[in-house]
Amino acid sequence: MAVLVDAETRLLVQGIGTEGTNHLRRSVAYGTNVVAAIHPRRGGEDVDGIPIFTTAEQAVSATGANVGIIFVPAPGAADAILEEAAAGIPLIVCITEGIPVLDMVKVKAALRATKSTLIGPNCPGVITPGTKTRVGIMPGDVFLPGRVGVVSRSGTLVYEVVAQLTAEGIGQSTCIGVGGDPIIGTPQIEAVRMLNEDPDTDAIVMVGEIGGSAEQEAARYIKEHVKKPVVAFIAGATAPPGRRMGHAGAIISGEDGKAENKKAALRAAGAIVSDSPAEIGITMKKALG
Repeated sequence: MAVLVDAETRLLVQGIGTEGTNHLRRSVAYGTNVVAAIHPRRGGEDVDGIPIFTTAEQAVSATGANVGIIFVPAPGAADAILEEAAAGIPLIVCITEGIPVLDMVKVKAALRATKSTLIGPNCPGVITPGTKTRVGIMPGDVFLPGRVGVVSRSGTLVYEVVAQLTAEGIGQSTCIGVGGDPIIGTPQIEAVRMLNEDPDTDAIVMVGEIGGSAEQEAARYIKEHVKKPVVAFIAGATAPPGRRMGHAGAIISGEDGKAENKKAALRAAGAIVSDSPAEIGITMKKALG
């Protein structure tokens, strides 16, 4: 069993510019079943034998695509999310960064009336190594099939965490980059819940960041529901208050946003908090015994 994406994934890629095309090819090379692409002016063409459609509705009808990934530039990305949701795609992953906050407020409200789950925006995507399914921009060669799930607000730190786990011989079940923007489709608490309920996930790594209260909300869930080992790391501990660091959501604007408060909440919930990203792999190895 896997979380979100697996061997049954039939991927649709929306936005066939340079990045979209490159990552389409990398996903195919990794082993992902990419069945369709979307470009509003290239319907009827193909990319490496994969048909290009004008709309998501046409692509889903013709190919049975059940996961969509979006590389559409920021001004049109919100509409692309809503288009895929209207086409009935169960899982939508939006890589695009810089989507206006007001656009995402509208998207978040509209998605409540659909059955679609959104990962992102401004995220690296989702990967399940055991099924060779890559939906995003993560480098597949650092992943190892196994039973530790990874949830992260930071895209780059997903790769670092996974590389450390792999170096320790610890494989991954599913890795989810939830996104670093202030408004995202699936918060950390929901991603942790998915991994907690997955019988093929034995432990969880959660990478958070300064800003917001998402980590405290996840900590409350961990305290009440999670019996699996949880190793956590909070990025941005040295950032000065009021200054945005990296992601749009990584800004300390209140007590909840401070790294020390997030760490305290996670420790109180029973998680093992690593103070250095370089120690996450070895910390998980110790936690697993």
